[in-house]
Amino acid sequence: MQKSASTLLRHQIRTFQASRNTTYRSFSTSNDNSLSGRRVFSSVPPVVAVYNDEEAFEEDVKVAFQQQQQQQAAAVAKKKSSKSVPHSNSCAPVVLHQLNDIQKVTRPSAQLLPDGKKKHNANVAIVNQETKELTSPSYILFAGDTNIPVTSVLKIVTPGDDVPSGTWPLFRLLDENGKFRDSSNDGYNPPKTKHVPNMPPTTASHSMIPSTTKHDLNDLRTILKDQCPFQSKEIEQSGLLHPSPHPFPDTSSTNTLLRAHVHMIRLRQMDNILQNAQRQGRISFYMTCRGEESTHIGSASALQSQDTIFAQYREQGTLMWRGFSLDQFTDQCFSNDADLGKGRQMPVHYGCRALNFHTISSPLGTQLPQAVGAAYKLKMDNETLPSEDKKSIAIAYFGDGCGSTTDFHSAMNFAATLSVPIIFFCRNNGYAISTPVQDQYAGDGIVSRGPAYGMASIRVDGNDIFAVHAAVREARAYALHHSAPVLIEAMTYRQGHHSTSDDSSRYRDTKELQSISDTADPLKRLSAFLEEHGWMDDASAAAIRNEERKAVLTSMESAEKRGKPKLTTLFEDVYYDKPGHLIQQERQLMEHIKKYPNQY
Repeated sequence: MQKSASTLLRHQIRTFQASRNTTYRSFSTSNDNSLSGRRVFSSVPPVVAVYNDEEAFEEDVKVAFQQQQQQQAAAVAKKKSSKSVPHSNSCAPVVLHQLNDIQKVTRPSAQLLPDGKKKHNANVAIVNQETKELTSPSYILFAGDTNIPVTSVLKIVTPGDDVPSGTWPLFRLLDENGKFRDSSNDGYNPPKTKHVPNMPPTTASHSMIPSTTKHDLNDLRTILKDQCPFQSKEIEQSGLLHPSPHPFPDTSSTNTLLRAHVHMIRLRQMDNILQNAQRQGRISFYMTCRGEESTHIGSASALQSQDTIFAQYREQGTLMWRGFSLDQFTDQCFSNDADLGKGRQMPVHYGCRALNFHTISSPLGTQLPQAVGAAYKLKMDNETLPSEDKKSIAIAYFGDGCGSTTDFHSAMNFAATLSVPIIFFCRNNGYAISTPVQDQYAGDGIVSRGPAYGMASIRVDGNDIFAVHAAVREARAYALHHSAPVLIEAMTYRQGHHSTSDDSSRYRDTKELQSISDTADPLKRLSAFLEEHGWMDDASAAAIRNEERKAVLTSMESAEKRGKPKLTTLFEDVYYDKPGHLIQQERQLMEHIKKYPNQY
């Protein structure tokens, strides 16, 4: 009986944790230190336990079970004395009562051990009840049911390396609280890694930057390297923390980091307004990227202008970073006479030859083999260029659902066997339209497929702009140096609907969405970092949002007033010399319109 009840208790604890919609607390029923977790904050109730190993979790199951048995024994005695109905052997009510006191603990994931048994990863409490601050988590849970170990070490796993055992780690630099993470809490440590703990701010190096050097990226790097010595190399190499040699045209500033912040706000404002425009019938279609902005800006800022981009349909931020204006975005969505695509594409199917951004096409995955072909041409061009600064790569963006297409596998195999300089950038946002990742694949995400093709691979926190930037920077350098492909899986979460044709509330709980928005939003994380260093406050952030909102509205109203492209453009740009059958079709169309002028 004791064994079965204990097993039931363990099962109920983990089953209860499997709900993403619940705020968890420690399952201790008292304010003591009986929990065996590695770290217990018990000065104020409720207790928060941090589990960094399976043994601690199992021990606490025993403690909770013993407490439960005592409570049940007391209840039985009380019922007998009052001649009440004998109590049930079920321990569910007690467990549920205890689990109501659990504070934000991630769900466990199951991994098969050699003997076929399942082992659950450690649970990680991420809220310190004493300081009310998030701590650096050892594991992170995205959409799905797998706890992913976190590493502060940027390591691209190359074909000659051993692949990580268990779940592939996720590279992260910036935690949710806006601070560079403490590497001593890493859930995965590559061999021969020596961690140096972060230093608390001192009087000499306080996180607040003096007003005389406000918004100085060089000073900020110095402070960060002093506070985070383990990450000093990444801090120094980050392009986001270096000023541009020339002012950016859209911000009239050389501050790369603040431009990244502005662009993330601009993206969100543009998405909100153009999505509402579709709801009002002013445009026919739209797709937002809310929650994935760091994958756009972090990756685009690590590329060079000569690199060729093949996007899927949710990467408008990469085009924005390269200089695509709000007028150009809205002209395309309204299909007017200023649209670079001349009204031939659905809204959000952007393209710009001048910015090396290939036009988006709706069919899923078609851009991947095309990108490999372009990368092969770039490989040949790179061999004739004497300067490394002039060499270029291709980058292909796609979602986790695209990983199930035949084009994905063809492109991966072609890229590896042809040894072309390309980055495959997967935005794993948890859902392929309405299909969750649990139903999309049974393996360890997308990144684990890279070694099977003989391809360098890395998994990164897609909500951390600094980590995404670093991963793409290193992947680009590897692709050029080895003339070889790199697979990046950026773990993120799609906060919006798949498109304006979708209602995500029909297949996911709105509480899940709200929880992610509250705790893992990429814009909130970057804003917290800027606030931590005195670069941003609520008033200045609100002013930026208001300014960007007005700019989007102005561009949208202007685009809406413009005329449509001429009908004759319908027959242009396919052939250099217009063939006879197109000439005939054009003539027939014009005669038809002339015959029925009131219908057109």
